Amino acid sequence: MNWNVLKTEQDYQAAILRSMALFEVEEGSPESDELALLLVLVKDYEDKHIPLPSADPIEVIKLKMQERGLRAKDLEPLIGSKGQVSSILSGRRALTLKVAARLRAYFKLPAEIFLPNAA
Repeated sequence: MNWNVLKTEQDYQAAILRSMALFEVEEGSPESDELALLLVLVKDYEDKHIPLPSADPIEVIKLKMQERGLRAKDLEPLIGSKGQVSSILSGRRALTLKVAARLRAYFKLPAEIFLPNAA
């Protein structure tokens, strides 16, 4: 099939279905080229038509802590005292730019997580 820019939901769904059918094709085959093209077209459509929900930075930090098995105490070198860590994680205190930068670097997160209305 000849693929073009995906303009409708129907085009998008057809591209998704075809991508799934081609997902495990042999690298270097014509089908792998088709899959690569489809993935670009799908991403383009999603970027234009499907908004991502904004993530709460504190919830992202808590998730990352859970993934790594960290406790609030483990963030003290990045944030400050036990009280400061507790206040930030509970939402009683806002993240400062300095703390956000440290957390972003430590957890290797995109800066957009910490920027409201970045999209």
